Amino acid sequence: MADELQKKLTPLRERIDAIDAQLLELLSERARTAQAVGAAKEDHAGVVLRPEREAQVIRRLQELNGGPLPASALAAIWGEIMSACRGLEQRPRVAYLGPQGTYSEQAVLAHFGHAVDADSCGTIDEVFRSVETRRADFGIVPLENSNEGAVNRTLDLLLTSSAKVIGERSVPVVQCLMTRSGTLDGVTIVRSHPQSLAQCQGWLSDHHPGLARASAASNAEAARLAAEDPTVAAIAGEQAAQRWGLKIVAAGIQDDPHNRTRFFAIGHIDNAPSGRDKTSLILAVPNEAGAVYRMLAPLAENGVSMTRLESRPARTGQWEYYFYVDIEGHWQDPAVAAALAALKARVAFIKVLGSYPVTS
Repeated sequence: MADELQKKLTPLRERIDAIDAQLLELLSERARTAQAVGAAKEDHAGVVLRPEREAQVIRRLQELNGGPLPASALAAIWGEIMSACRGLEQRPRVAYLGPQGTYSEQAVLAHFGHAVDADSCGTIDEVFRSVETRRADFGIVPLENSNEGAVNRTLDLLLTSSAKVIGERSVPVVQCLMTRSGTLDGVTIVRSHPQSLAQCQGWLSDHHPGLARASAASNAEAARLAAEDPTVAAIAGEQAAQRWGLKIVAAGIQDDPHNRTRFFAIGHIDNAPSGRDKTSLILAVPNEAGAVYRMLAPLAENGVSMTRLESRPARTGQWEYYFYVDIEGHWQDPAVAAALAALKARVAFIKVLGSYPVTS
C-alpha cells in the first residue's frame, strides 16, 4: 500500500516542484519590474505605497479567478507579494498600539504585509504623534469593535490630527486559550484584558468553571505572564501565542463568533479613486431643530449612501456634537463632490478625513 501511494505522490510532488520553480521565476521578474517602477518614480517624488493601485490589482485578480483558491486567499497572497516588492524600494515604518502580539499588530501585518518595520506604541495618542511628526510613515489605530462600539480616543484624535485616513482593515477577533505546555495541567488562573475575559465568559463557565480569572493590562501582557509562569493561562490572539512561544489549548472561544475590530490606517498620502471607495467625514451643525436632517439631506439628494454615523460631544457645554460619517465613494467622484459642496454650505464644521479603497 505504501509503495502504491508513493508511486501516485511522486509525480504530483515533482509537478508541484516544477510549478514552484516557475512561480519563483515569475515572482523575481515581478520584483524586478516593481524596482523599475520605483526607479521611474524617483525623479517625480513618487510614493511607494499606492493603496488605490494595490486595491485595483487585487480586485482584477479576484475577477479573473476561476478557483479553487477563494478571493480572500488571493487578497492575502498578493498583499504579501506587493508588500515584499515595496520592501525592495523602502520598508515603511508603521506605528501601532502595542505591545507586540495585539490585534493592532495583526492589523498592521494584514494591511501592509510583513515587509514593514512595525513600531509598538504605548497609547493611541503616541501612534498619532508618530505619524504627525513623520517618525512613522503610517499608523494603525482601532476605530470600532462590533461588540464594544467606537473607540472614543481615536475619534477625538481624528478631529484634531493632521494625519489622513488612507485605508481601513477589519480584523476578526478570535480569542484563544494558551499556555506554555498546550494543556491546562497545573494551571490555576487565566489572565486577559477585561474585555476579552468578558467576551469569553460563557465558554469559560461552560468548560472551566473552576478556573480563577484575573485581568491584565492587555492580551499580549497576559501572554507574556503565561510564558513566564506555567500556572497561568492567557486569552489572546494567535499572534500573541507566536510572539511568546505559547501553545494553544483551545481556539475561537469568544462567545460571539462574528466579533470584529475595524482599524483605520493613517498617513499623509492622498489616494486617487480606486473604483470602489469610501470617504470618512466629521461634521457639526448648530444645536437647533432639524439641523441633523438638513445635514444629511445633501447625501440623499446626490444619491450618496451613508454607511456609518457616530456622534461625540463637542465639549462646549452647549449639548453640541460632532458627527462621524462614512459614505460610499471617493471625494473626487462627481456625486460625492456635489454632496460635499452642498454640505459645506449647510454645516457649521466639516473635515474630510480621507478617501480610501473599500476592503472586503
